[in-house]
Amino acid sequence: MTPKHASLQLRPRRLRRTVALRRMVRETTLTPDDFIYPLFIRESGEKRPINSMPGQYQLTLKDIAEEARQVAALGIPSVILFGIPDKKDTCGSENYNPQGIVPQAIHAIKDAVPELVVISDMCFCEYTDHGHCGIINTPDSEHYTPNLPHGYLLNDPTLELLGQAAVVHAEAGADVIAPSGMIDGMVEVIRAALDSHSLEHVAIMSYAAKYASNFYGPFRDAAESPPSFGDRSTYQMDPANRREALKEIALDVKEGADILMVKPALPYLDILAALRQSYNLPTAAYQVSGEYSMIHAAAQQGWLNLEKTALESLMCIKRAGADMILTYFAKEAAKWLNS
Repeated sequence: MTPKHASLQLRPRRLRRTVALRRMVRETTLTPDDFIYPLFIRESGEKRPINSMPGQYQLTLKDIAEEARQVAALGIPSVILFGIPDKKDTCGSENYNPQGIVPQAIHAIKDAVPELVVISDMCFCEYTDHGHCGIINTPDSEHYTPNLPHGYLLNDPTLELLGQAAVVHAEAGADVIAPSGMIDGMVEVIRAALDSHSLEHVAIMSYAAKYASNFYGPFRDAAESPPSFGDRSTYQMDPANRREALKEIALDVKEGADILMVKPALPYLDILAALRQSYNLPTAAYQVSGEYSMIHAAAQQGWLNLEKTALESLMCIKRAGADMILTYFAKEAAKWLNS
């Protein structure tokens, strides 16, 4: 049959006709090498399921070595650690305790699977009794600043503690430090602290554009880190802003970040794509707890196919520019991709 219109000689569907043809022209390929698996480690008690995140657990030091072996066996190259200490205080001192939960977990993982890349999330929300990401402005604090509001997160005193904690985690064996609090100057201070302790080989993966997102809800259950008052909008970014993200990213590049991250991932693919187009540094995206839990919840209702939807979401994140994806689907997705 002769086409009525000359333009119909151009038929993109020719290359979609069979599975093999589609594979041949596929532009983006997802593999377990793309994944970083988040792990929550509690200091005491037993392994606990996280009710708002199906299939995820708070692990203990007894569990961590076997978990690391499973992750490595699936071909996943890296984990990122979040600690849940027994003791919390106003300054999050357990974060810079050499015997704290994350340094102990790093030692255990490196003993079990030395080649696994261990990333230490560097923030204070899990360690403070108020749930904020650093030192809070209160009249009884040695850093009290009268011209700032009560409850305001103090930037520079927090930087000092971030540098101290980063050194502790790096000396325990962390390959990468990942500052996540959106504290001004965090990359510069951590880089200087690491270098001054002969830890110049340790990389920094900065949460360069981290938004004050409602998609974090299940994570706060998992890490036991909800703020006891207010929210984190005075330091995390306004979801309405795009140009500000590029400014934040540029500052982290200038300060020496080795890897740049966008968080959350799927609702912020425009930010991820802009980052990829503007900079040549490796790029990460965090598929956060809310993204993960929504897909699981819809699948449990029979509204979505879990495997296909999860893999599609991860593919979209990679297609937008992510070289690596922090995702709670990492183990499941690796199994699906390897099958």
